[in-house]
Amino acid sequence: MFEDIINKAFKDLNDGKFILIYDKDGREEEVDLICLAEKVTAKHIYKLRNDAGGLICIAMHANIAKVLGLPFMTEIYSKVKGDFKVFNSISRGEVCPYGDRPSFSITINHTNTYTGITDIDRALTIREFGILSANIYKNGVESDLLIKSFNSNFRAPGHVHLLIAHDNLLSERMGHTELSVSLAYMGNLTPATVLCEMLDKDNGKALSIEKAKEYAEKNNLIMIKGNDILKVFEKFKRENC
Repeated sequence: MFEDIINKAFKDLNDGKFILIYDKDGREEEVDLICLAEKVTAKHIYKLRNDAGGLICIAMHANIAKVLGLPFMTEIYSKVKGDFKVFNSISRGEVCPYGDRPSFSITINHTNTYTGITDIDRALTIREFGILSANIYKNGVESDLLIKSFNSNFRAPGHVHLLIAHDNLLSERMGHTELSVSLAYMGNLTPATVLCEMLDKDNGKALSIEKAKEYAEKNNLIMIKGNDILKVFEKFKRENC
């Protein structure tokens, strides 16, 4: 039955709709609101801000990051420790409380944005990065033209956080970054997604899985558990390796 839900997720993502993903018990235990980066409009950003409320990020397949030469933020901190001593204290290379190393890369704005933070500006940044990612994914190899496009059309720092999925995806890490990217990858969609944690305005915590289910039902959206995505991913690997 969960495979039917996964197939519905492929269709909804391709149609520019949101889906909800819960990672798993014992990890973050959070639900993220997710869609494809290349489909994002200002209305998507408004909904992410108001209905989810967490940090709006772009998650990408590691191969996209490698083509563009994007580093993890922890790598940047390690490089500058000699010049900025503050990083000797606050950048210790530690894992997060739930056991993972952070997937954060740099922050960007599209060059045609003004402040970069408005719904229109963030949608432009995200959508254009998604379209670029689609070209990289379809091209399959490094292209100087694609790299030049990134360098000329985006600037850093900006208002949109980039996240890089683990090389081996769910085989190594089961964060929302890997869950959403793996889902897009298995559905032959561009593996560049937008995600935002769903928060509870009443208690200041992450939205409970029960409330997230109610939201999904009310808005006619599907909600998937990370373990179900993992099962499909393991089957996908066996059949495609």
